[in-house]
Amino acid sequence: MAPHFLEGEIPNEKPDKAAVHIIPVPLESTTSYGGGTAAGPAAILAASQQLELWNGSRVPASGGIHTAEPVDCTKEIAKTLDRIEDAVAYALECEALPLVLGGEHTVTLGALRAMKQKYGRFGVVQFDAHADLRNTYQGSPFSHACVMRRAMDDLRVPVFQVGVRAMCAEEADYRKAQSVACLDARKLHLKGIPTQVLPPDFPERIYITFDVDGLDPSVIRATGTPVPGGLGWHDALTLLERITAGRQVIGADVVELAPAPGDHASDFAAAQLAYCLLGMSLPRD
Repeated sequence: MAPHFLEGEIPNEKPDKAAVHIIPVPLESTTSYGGGTAAGPAAILAASQQLELWNGSRVPASGGIHTAEPVDCTKEIAKTLDRIEDAVAYALECEALPLVLGGEHTVTLGALRAMKQKYGRFGVVQFDAHADLRNTYQGSPFSHACVMRRAMDDLRVPVFQVGVRAMCAEEADYRKAQSVACLDARKLHLKGIPTQVLPPDFPERIYITFDVDGLDPSVIRATGTPVPGGLGWHDALTLLERITAGRQVIGADVVELAPAPGDHASDFAAAQLAYCLLGMSLPRD
């Protein structure tokens, strides 16, 4: 059994008393290259035992963190998505920030459904090596490669993409037709990080989904579909800081960690990323 997030540093707070709900979702249903995402949430929770509570300016965990039981992912994908939606909806009912730990990127769709029910209008900020805008992949519309297409087509949620550097022609055409806003990895490399990252008309409420392959493999190698030329650690943090400033983060996830034997650095980086994301998402004093 995996420990709760930051176990050894803080107790596992009661759900209705916690500022944050950590929701592990060990989904591995449509992985298409390297496997292992089912073990991602447990690896992040285990690595979180090595984190420091102080983030340089405050202790984001001070409001209390509740680590929920892992979502049951043993049934068909439709039922799993329903269970994810229920877990995230419960966190919102408790007035807590939901932070989902994947699992493959499909888990984000369940979380977004709960967000749509609660908030109506909001935007998704996607950190990723891939566009994930295919309509179907390997026969499934619920593949990890289709999650942002489902967000846009099914939920009518605007998406802003950061760090993308691999996509098919179908995705490139869809991006152009739908005018999907983006800040791709190559542009970031050539021009640097803009002072204002999101478009001025992007929704004030945002959900952040962070596929760890958005980072360069030198930062996190343990992922199913690594792509060279990704974001460096400090560039990713700077982007998150500028994206979250002045906006309300209503939820977030860290997905696609596929732990590899002997590579505890990737597990720790994913846990550190989750805690950094948590700190930037909570209201600031």
